[in-house]
Amino acid sequence: MAAGAQTKLTLPEALERALRVNNTVERSRIDATVADQNRKLLLSSILPQVQFTGSAIRNSTEVAFGTGADARTILPGKDWNYRVVLSQPVYAGLREKRAYDQAKIGTVNARLGVHETEDAILLRVASNYLGVANADANIAIEKRNIDLAEKRRTQSNAFYQAGEVTKVDVLRAETAIKASQRLLATAQQQREAAVSGLREDLDLTGDIAVTPPDNALAPLPDEQTLMTRAESSRPDVAVAQNNIRIAELEVLKQRGGRLPVVTFDAGYIDQKAAFPASRYGYGAFRFSVPIWDSNQVNLRVATAKEREEQAKLLLEDAKTAAHEDVRKAITDLHSADTTLQLAKEQLAAADAEYAQAFELYRAQESTSLDLATSELSLADARRAVASETLNHNLAQLRVWYAAGAIKEAVGVGATQQ
Repeated sequence: MAAGAQTKLTLPEALERALRVNNTVERSRIDATVADQNRKLLLSSILPQVQFTGSAIRNSTEVAFGTGADARTILPGKDWNYRVVLSQPVYAGLREKRAYDQAKIGTVNARLGVHETEDAILLRVASNYLGVANADANIAIEKRNIDLAEKRRTQSNAFYQAGEVTKVDVLRAETAIKASQRLLATAQQQREAAVSGLREDLDLTGDIAVTPPDNALAPLPDEQTLMTRAESSRPDVAVAQNNIRIAELEVLKQRGGRLPVVTFDAGYIDQKAAFPASRYGYGAFRFSVPIWDSNQVNLRVATAKEREEQAKLLLEDAKTAAHEDVRKAITDLHSADTTLQLAKEQLAAADAEYAQAFELYRAQESTSLDLATSELSLADARRAVASETLNHNLAQLRVWYAAGAIKEAVGVGATQQ
């Protein structure tokens, strides 16, 4: 996309694009692929292995025994040999199987990590998108506030020209205009900061124009339902549960160190030396039995059991954190509901107050100070509605995020490769 071109986005379009192009999401998917490759590597370690080896040797001495047809060279001056060997693990206390099972769970955890990363990116992109929409609203508000101050300046200037008020009234209006212009510049700077975050997350250049969201999120269920959902759906809780199983397998794997190790080898050898034979094959079962290891296996098992207990405690912490995140998010949403409603009521009252104050000022039944006060109240009320609307929208998203269901709330899905 050419630098400086403007991109127009709706919220669903921004979120879908984030799942497709965001580098943080892509890195997490690569981690999942690496985990799956590690699982395949562990599987290959218990499958048959075939090796071909050979050598060419120049010896300083040639040694043989026997004469004539019975002559046998046991050390040729120029020697060569090659062999093909097949190796197959047969039994090792099921340690390879348990390591493979751990790797499978690790793959699941990596995919859950992708889910968690996607949720975090969706929340961040939605926050920046709403920040741009809020900045647009603030820019429009400050322009309206400038219009109010200019309207007062026009009226004050008319009174001043008629000799009915002092220059102070005109200067107060000028001051109000400059104050609103300063806040307009701040709103424009805030918009650029939010757009910069969107550009980074969405791999875009140039300006971004957003469509104000219609707040059409799914209705929130009750608190207990959200807590249950969080416990069953949040990736961090699922990872903590899987880590307990990994720890249990580690205990069993370390206990396998007390059991025999059995392998099977088969090979074919071809060599120049005819002793004991120039060509032959073999097959062998080999085993080793641990007798005394200076308590190493017991210590490894004890360590694995401690890790298992630690994993259980981490699961309890994850569930507690999920419950408290939901409670806090719901509390914040209720507070945002209340403050947004109050801000709207404040705006209605301030609007009515300003209309009356301006009519009184125009009829010279009130002072410019009274009008400036009502004008300031109206401007503050407009800003409050915009700010509380943003807080309310973000609070809704955070409730769904805390419950592990933000994709469902915003209506987008993962784009797994």
